Amino acid sequence: MKKTIRDYDLNGKRVLIRCDFNVPLKDGKIIDDTRIRASLETIQYAIQENAKVILFSHLGRVKEKADLAKNDLRVVSVRLSELLNKKVAFVDETRGEKVQEAVQNLQDGDVLLIQNTRYEDLDGKKESSNDQELGEYWASLGDIFINDAFGTAHRAHASNVGIASHLPSGVGFLIEKELKALSLLENPKRPFTVIMGGSKVEDKIGVIENLITKADFLIIGGAMAFTFLKADGRNIGSSLLDSQNIDFCKKILAQYRDKILLPKDVEVALELSEGTPHHTCLLRDIQENEMGLDLGPQTIEEIRKILKDSQTVLWNGPLGAYEVDSYKVATEEVLKILTSEEKCVILGGGDIVAAASKLGYADKVTHASTGGGATLEYLEGKKLPGIECIENQ
Repeated sequence: MKKTIRDYDLNGKRVLIRCDFNVPLKDGKIIDDTRIRASLETIQYAIQENAKVILFSHLGRVKEKADLAKNDLRVVSVRLSELLNKKVAFVDETRGEKVQEAVQNLQDGDVLLIQNTRYEDLDGKKESSNDQELGEYWASLGDIFINDAFGTAHRAHASNVGIASHLPSGVGFLIEKELKALSLLENPKRPFTVIMGGSKVEDKIGVIENLITKADFLIIGGAMAFTFLKADGRNIGSSLLDSQNIDFCKKILAQYRDKILLPKDVEVALELSEGTPHHTCLLRDIQENEMGLDLGPQTIEEIRKILKDSQTVLWNGPLGAYEVDSYKVATEEVLKILTSEEKCVILGGGDIVAAASKLGYADKVTHASTGGGATLEYLEGKKLPGIECIENQ
């Protein structure tokens, strides 16, 4: 077990907290503050414990000077002030006199947000390459380091691994919840069913290889299902195909066919757009110019039968092009099935969490993971550098 924020006396201490404020912006405005809200519990705890709270986060990618203005964290400091009902000071630099002065001026219970850590990537990718000098400098600003950014835990950056190398460290409440929930998959109540959707097989190879041996059932939907169907010699029309990974799909089907459920019928159209005519058909009836965009009712019924008895379900990736209302049916129906009974349901980050949020189910499951790549790497069985660097209890 890793140390947590509760394991430290924060009173009067300068506590550096790595958050994930990588929020979507449009015209300089935050369009979804979910990630900011996810950090509130840890920040509020530090405030209540009379810490001097110093926050770090990245926002977007910074490759050239033009990226600086559009990835400025000041907008986050404003929203965070509103959510905390407390002024959050902001310093628009990542190091130097301004930063040091802002830190020195902090009183117990104050909160300071440092400018986007990836501003340091403009000159030699110092943040992303875990530059030793940068990590040491940031660590010099505090007494204790708390990592609460699960979304970047699979990366060794100066703002997580770099700082943790020089300070007493722990995880915040968000990462603690993630680790507890994902650990339920290590010895799951059975039957244990994995649902895999999304578009590319390539992105999920490691996860499938790691989980297929542990799962009782693997349900494959989304666009990636058509690569498996093609590997199985089935008709897929003009559906999305990950041709580079057909051999992988053939291998998995040959070894584990008795565990795997593939679509029997699908919703098809000539193109993916709202208002384009669409219809349900069996695989053999898909026309050459038609693409599959959602699962059909027969397949949904097959899924229902499997899920009825499943005690633990891990779901990564939506089952159709849910962004268009016509093709959200399978994803919404399966969410409805999973939340209608008591069972352990974990949504494995990324698009499926976005879909569940949009459809109103994210707060009805056991756990909706905030990590995209971090969750996938954890499910592949990989070690996460941003977690490994934290002190053990």
